[in-house]
Amino acid sequence: MSGPVLVLGGGPAGLAAAHALAAVGQRAVLVEKEDRLGGAPILSGYAKLVPSGEWAKDAIGAMVERVEEDDRVALRTAVQVREFSGEPGAFRATLSDGTDLEVSAAILATGFTHFDAVNKPEWGFGTYPDVVTTTQVEQMLSTGAGVRCPSDGREPERVAILLCVGSRDRQIGREWCSKVCCTVSANLAMEIRETLPRCHVYIYYMDIRTYGLYEDLYYWRSQEEFKVKYIKARIAEVTSDGQRLIVKGEDTLVKRPITIPFDLVVHAIGMDPNVDNLTLASIFGVKLESHGHIARGNAYRAYSATSRPGVFVGGAATGPETIDDSIAQGQAAALAALAAVQGAVRQAS
Repeated sequence: MSGPVLVLGGGPAGLAAAHALAAVGQRAVLVEKEDRLGGAPILSGYAKLVPSGEWAKDAIGAMVERVEEDDRVALRTAVQVREFSGEPGAFRATLSDGTDLEVSAAILATGFTHFDAVNKPEWGFGTYPDVVTTTQVEQMLSTGAGVRCPSDGREPERVAILLCVGSRDRQIGREWCSKVCCTVSANLAMEIRETLPRCHVYIYYMDIRTYGLYEDLYYWRSQEEFKVKYIKARIAEVTSDGQRLIVKGEDTLVKRPITIPFDLVVHAIGMDPNVDNLTLASIFGVKLESHGHIARGNAYRAYSATSRPGVFVGGAATGPETIDDSIAQGQAAALAALAAVQGAVRQAS
């Protein structure tokens, strides 16, 4: 019998990888540094997911339960991998609690880190309590608290959602598009309008990238059915007049300055590389791509591979990714790891 496959990360990609391995009879050890599984959708309290419309606690929660109930998956939470050595088919992983694991392959499904909006101080986050992030609004919705202005608890009458906060911004070293923000923001705008029908919601954007089938479902639907207003603009700053927040910028379609007051300003924060990636790269002996995400193999030959044989990767660990595609990539990494395990077994025999 071959050793289990180490799956690092308990978010959507890691859960999908562990389940896929177990489904074909391959044992897995799922290691998560937090004290519970689910990754960002659960730990950050996401609300309704794109594109299914399911609540994150239900959709991702069901994935967690499926893995927790499978005796072919050993769960290790609140621990990290400190050392990793060996060769495909015969790796040794040492955990932070001193445990040693003999594993045949490894899958890195370590996800991403939300951009810290404090790094865009001119847009008001950290200065004004009613400047929040998309994640914070998701938490308001998922807990049933409703969308409120943190400063005094009132329902906002006018909300601005600012796109590309921590994405496509060379001045702060974020040259990449975070892929999901436009669609998530359109979805969030519709949720706000559902819960607060008299609230006016504006989305400030550089470009809209609701790619593929999402264009109709989110971009056009949010405008035509939910009356969300889109402003193509370059934002200069977010200030306050003492009563309301003021978004100042330039309408880049008509080439004129615009100043609009709001009760709540929402930063659509991007997806940064996992803050642990440098450490992970050192421990597992894998390369990072130029922006700091884990580098993966050629899509036409070894999509889930890393630079180290026997170590695979999937999901947002490789860069900004949707939840659905992260799940698919976790399954693909499981298949690649299984092939490597079977190859090692054949070679040993």
